[in-house]
This record gives sequence, C-alpha cells and structure tokens, in this order.
Amino acid sequence: MFVTIINRTLSGLVIGAQIFLLLGVVYFLFFPEAKTEKLRKFISQNILELSFLVAFIATAGSLFFSEVAGFEPCRLCWFQRIFMYPLVILLGLAWLRKDNKVIDYALSLSVSGALISLYHNYVYYTAKVADFCTLGDSSVSCTVRYFTEFGYITIPMMALTAFLSLVFLLSIRKIQEGAVR
Repeated sequence: MFVTIINRTLSGLVIGAQIFLLLGVVYFLFFPEAKTEKLRKFISQNILELSFLVAFIATAGSLFFSEVAGFEPCRLCWFQRIFMYPLVILLGLAWLRKDNKVIDYALSLSVSGALISLYHNYVYYTAKVADFCTLGDSSVSCTVRYFTEFGYITIPMMALTAFLSLVFLLSIRKIQEGAVR
C-alpha cells in the first residue's frame, strides 16, 4: 500500500513536470523575450533551488524504488544514477554558496543522463534489449516493468522527465547569462 502511494505521488509529480516542460518550451519559443522576462528572471534567480529540488526528488525516488520497494535497478538505471546522484551534491552546495559557476557542470551531467535515459526509454518501450542489459546472473533486464501509473508513467519515464527538467532549467539560466553579457 505504501509503495503504491509513493508510486502515484511521484507519478503525479512527473506529470506536473511534463506539463511544466511542455508549457515552458512553448512559452519560451513562441513568445518574445519582453513578455517572458519575468518568468526568465524568476527561473534564473531560483535556478539552483529548483534544480536541486528536481535532482533530490529523482535521487530519493530511485533510492526508494531500490531500497524500500525492492525494485532491482537494471544496468541503464545504474548508468543514469551515475549522472543524477552527483547533481544533488553539486547543486546543493552551489545553492548554499550561491555559486552559479556549477551550472556548466550540472548541465553536462544532465544532458549525458538525458541521453542515456532517452535510450533506456527506447529500449523499454520497443522491447529491443541491448546485450549488456542481460549479461550475468543477477542482471535485471532493462525492460522489466515494475509498475505503470496513469497509463504511461514508468521508472524510465520518471528518469527521463527529471533529466529533461534539469536540462530545461539549467539552459534557461545559460540563456539568461548570455543575455546579460
């Protein structure tokens, strides 16, 4: 019961993030900068807090799934964790120190994680398992479906949404920095 509640809560957050991403991309692409200046400024000023929150929830969620729910991560999940977990520390320390110099590093980790996550979703939804996903006795297939919420939210979709959210937020900051210079 507890696992189901957490699954639905995290899935609801993923849908919220996906709506934010969709509206954010449309807003920034189709509206002139003068009309988006307030939103750009808000995101830019709060980028470290927002990015830390996304990375923290993603990390806590992945740890919950493996350590509490007992869902064994596949190899692609591990690779994604390699790129997400350091973001919590980097963004947390940057937030505490108000140090925006970490944006480039966080963006590179987020893009790398997003690419792996995109590939994981491709493998997951097309069931085209790569050889490295099934090597060894204890290896879990990259297509194991532990749950599906709202008809499409799965663990790989959650990871992809988190990475894309970070890429979006950090990119807004980079664009804002370029406008200031």
